[in-house]
Amino acid sequence: MRKPKRALKRIPAFRTEDEEREFWATHDSTEYVDWSKARVVRFPNLRPSSTAISVRLPDTLLTELKLLANERDVPYQSLLKVYLSDRVSAERQQTHRVRGPNKRLQPTKARRRTTTKSAKG
Repeated sequence: MRKPKRALKRIPAFRTEDEEREFWATHDSTEYVDWSKARVVRFPNLRPSSTAISVRLPDTLLTELKLLANERDVPYQSLLKVYLSDRVSAERQQTHRVRGPNKRLQPTKARRRTTTKSAKG
């Protein structure tokens, strides 16, 4: 037996994104949207967000990276991102498939504090 369709509530007009965010955080969207009619949408021109970081590299490594980038006619920062992305993907696949995580990259154990008695007496 089919459930009778219930009337959907009207989505209110929001003055700000914060107001809308608060609304959807506290309300059930199924009361406002018929998800059975939803379609998959792709955003091909959407770029992932990025964060600027500062990394100290040995001069020789940076020089080699710039030479490689120059040979490929790409900015060295872009080449570095590609290399990092490839390596992270490879590590993820290797970690989950073959063996446990790389032991060299495991978190270090907390160092015990050694207390020394002062020479005062």
